[in-house]
Amino acid sequence: MSTDSASAPSPLNAGEPAGLGGGGGNITLVEGGTFCLSDRLGDIEPGKPQGLFFRDARVISRWELMIDGKRPEALSVLSPEAFAARFVLRRPPQQGRADSTLLVVRDRLVAEGMHELITLENMSREATAVVLELHVDADFVDLFAVKEGRTNGHRSEMTTSDGELLLHDRADLSRGLALTSTVEPMVLPGTMIWRVVVPAGGRWQTEITAAPAGAAQRPQTSGTPGERYRASEPVRKIQAWRATATDISADSGLLNQILRRSESDLGALQIHTDSGTNRPFVAAGAPWFMTLFGRDSLLTAWMSLPLETDLALGTLQQLAELQGQTIDPLVEEEPGRIMHEMRRGPSVGQVLGGQIYYGTVDATPLFVMLLAECLRWGADPASIATLLPAADAAISWITDFGDRDDDGFVEYVRATDRGLINQGWKDSFDGINDAAGHIAEAPIALAEVQGYVYAAFLARAELADQFDDPELAGRMRERAEELRTKFAEQFWLPHYGWYAVALDGRKRQVDALTSNAAHCLWSGIATDEHAEILIRNLSRAEMDSGFGLRTLSSDMGAYNPMSYHCGSVWPHDTAIAVAGLMRYQHVPGAVELATKLSGGLLDAAAAFDGRLPELYCGFPRSRFAAPVPYPTSCSPQAWASAAPLLLVRSFLGLDPDVPAKTLTLRPQVPPAWGCVRMSEFRLGEGVTVDLEVCGSSVTVTGLPEGWTLLTDDE
Repeated sequence: MSTDSASAPSPLNAGEPAGLGGGGGNITLVEGGTFCLSDRLGDIEPGKPQGLFFRDARVISRWELMIDGKRPEALSVLSPEAFAARFVLRRPPQQGRADSTLLVVRDRLVAEGMHELITLENMSREATAVVLELHVDADFVDLFAVKEGRTNGHRSEMTTSDGELLLHDRADLSRGLALTSTVEPMVLPGTMIWRVVVPAGGRWQTEITAAPAGAAQRPQTSGTPGERYRASEPVRKIQAWRATATDISADSGLLNQILRRSESDLGALQIHTDSGTNRPFVAAGAPWFMTLFGRDSLLTAWMSLPLETDLALGTLQQLAELQGQTIDPLVEEEPGRIMHEMRRGPSVGQVLGGQIYYGTVDATPLFVMLLAECLRWGADPASIATLLPAADAAISWITDFGDRDDDGFVEYVRATDRGLINQGWKDSFDGINDAAGHIAEAPIALAEVQGYVYAAFLARAELADQFDDPELAGRMRERAEELRTKFAEQFWLPHYGWYAVALDGRKRQVDALTSNAAHCLWSGIATDEHAEILIRNLSRAEMDSGFGLRTLSSDMGAYNPMSYHCGSVWPHDTAIAVAGLMRYQHVPGAVELATKLSGGLLDAAAAFDGRLPELYCGFPRSRFAAPVPYPTSCSPQAWASAAPLLLVRSFLGLDPDVPAKTLTLRPQVPPAWGCVRMSEFRLGEGVTVDLEVCGSSVTVTGLPEGWTLLTDDE
């Protein structure tokens, strides 16, 4: 592109872009397995945990824009989608001038690489000369090395060719990056330079493409920037996602903003397999977990079912394909076990022992739970049937490898000193501790995992009913009931009024009050008698921070509101607690606490511009009027992005059963939400309905003959 005085719109002007707020902090853009972390100028500064990451390696470690030898000044940052941002800047005022007359806009799109459209707009009445420089480097190090500050100053091998700047990994020439520009620059090793004159009232543009070696998508070169943006793979993917996803809205403007951001982030976090099946699954979160995670991907898919079932089915299919087949202590693989995490970076063997690591205790029962839930929500029965062997292998892992001492509970202990010490969702080394603050010793049987196993047994029973295996259904229900009875006997703490977070290696009750206990409501393993007492304790100010449920009560010995798992607030965790409370809405205090927790969570989302982060500090709201960020929290993060969808589902009392042709709605919608609507909600093949809930009033249109609508009145 060249000098142009026309005021053509930028490709990022579409829709209402969401501001990313003022102040400091990094800007994260994500699309599939690629993500970019920069400062608020759009720069990637050398020596900082920033960069463009592709396949778990940093392919850009420096990307700094200079205007006449100086850094531009930041005005604002806007982000219409999770994969795109506009950095609005200005040239620093010239000497003797109070104001700047040159606007600098960087429109960035992350795909399998990065595209950046730089626009210089001259607000002056006379032409201005500009020297534009882009300084670039790459170190091609593993993202774990970046996260932990172990980069050691690596530099790339640089060459120039026909206006291109080429960067290669000195240690592995298969890793590289090619930089091109629509306006040919002067190219030096590490620098692209443009010397331009922007006429009075005119503009100048160039579009820079950074293409990593091995990227499947080649950048388009024809058409205007807007046309190329609209034709890009991220835009096509998000449009396809929106075309199939249910449209969920409410009278509440805040809730609508949060739901729109959730939809955008979940679309951008999706990865499609490159094995030819093109099945979707969701990455756990940016910046450090842009890969398939068993637990995170399964729970995100569960929460996202109100939007569609394809994501859940794709996640199940991908995890089944990678399900454990043999015994390998190095990566903790065992037959039937669902994997924990996949990595493809250069140092993966040093971190996890291999590309796929299996050290998780909860992904395997969650797999079985989601499979049955998928069928209820309308997934293709034939596709579900093909996954039944994987479900049976998962059940076998639960009863054989999961329950190593045959006491009826599933425990974990790492196989080597390289594995995760804790293998539930609170997987930091100090995540499981007692009321005095002492760290629990393995093998550890977590409370919420027993709940997941209970629900997995019932899920397999339901699947057996659907596929004509009454004998298996009976055995699974018997196991579920035995576990529920045993759990009540050994995990309940009558002198406290909550469930022990775990049993330790000596079968002693680990007696801290944690959010894990609320998961026992979600899974249904809690008795009504225990639930009523538990809800009173979860309602205490020591647990409710005002912005969500704390992971650990503030009167416990290990409490630290700035910790990762011992007093912080995780949005997905609070959303699961709300879902559990609404499951027990017949129990006194359940709906009231659920409403209060969800209100705090949505207020927190408002403070983060509509995007809930992975976690934030657990300080009480009475001390700080806004949630205090956790320094290394992922954002966007998959199950945090999906948490608002679980809130909506829970308060609608939405429970479809497509095989039985029933749709249940038992609403307890918070008054602040007003009416809630779901348009083009799919119930299996060929059935699409619209529904609206206003208070206790339920309206459903499009429900076919033969279907039954169940509400509180029935």
